[in-house]
Amino acid sequence: MFRRREAVPFAFVAEADRFRSNVTPPPRHRATVPEVVGRTLIGLTVAAGFVGALLFGMPALDTNHASGHSQQSEASQGR
Repeated sequence: MFRRREAVPFAFVAEADRFRSNVTPPPRHRATVPEVVGRTLIGLTVAAGFVGALLFGMPALDTNHASGHSQQSEASQGR
């Protein structure tokens, strides 16, 4: 690899910590009432979707399914 012959001045990094700007940032934008209501409705819709998916998915996750018992009972009766 090539080697630099001159040292890299890192003094500007140290000066950056001490630098203060005299320019004030613009004021923060406050959300209006319709924006807050819209965000709340979107959040509630997403939460309701998760709850609905959980409620509809619970029967599929049930290990004691009725058809599983009937298959086991048929197999035990056939012996």
